[in-house]
Amino acid sequence: MAIREIRVVPDPVLRTPCDEITTITPAVRRLVQDLLDTVDDPGRAGLSANQIGVSLRAFSYNIEGKVGYILNPVMEETSGEQYGDEGCLSVPDLWYKTRRADYARVRGIDLDGKAIVLEGHGLMGRMLQHECDHLDGHVYLDRLEKEERREAMRYMRAHAK
Repeated sequence: MAIREIRVVPDPVLRTPCDEITTITPAVRRLVQDLLDTVDDPGRAGLSANQIGVSLRAFSYNIEGKVGYILNPVMEETSGEQYGDEGCLSVPDLWYKTRRADYARVRGIDLDGKAIVLEGHGLMGRMLQHECDHLDGHVYLDRLEKEERREAMRYMRAHAK
């Protein structure tokens, strides 16, 4: 379908919690295809619908060569801890060490309305948490220590297009 433009901070769509998908319409099917097309690029681990301007609970992922999607994801479980570099397509050029759970599991549905579960450790766990945060209206900068968050916001303001 289409590779969509990525919205960047401070676009208000990134700070707005996304609505649940109640009906699988042709527009939702197009959205999923656009999410899959847009995330299928080296260096892209995940992409939420609001990052392409659509306030619906859906995201796509591209982890270790596996590309997929989930609708209406709900975080069911997290455990352990990891502290490592994290970046975001909506916060270009910035990478900060970010604390996350090592393991995460989300439950949602596919385009046929069937229940699906995505889970994983390491990068997969980080991506699941990162994308669910997006759908709740948060960006990873919100998880940074206060001084790092200030530094990131100064950089974003100085480099705003």
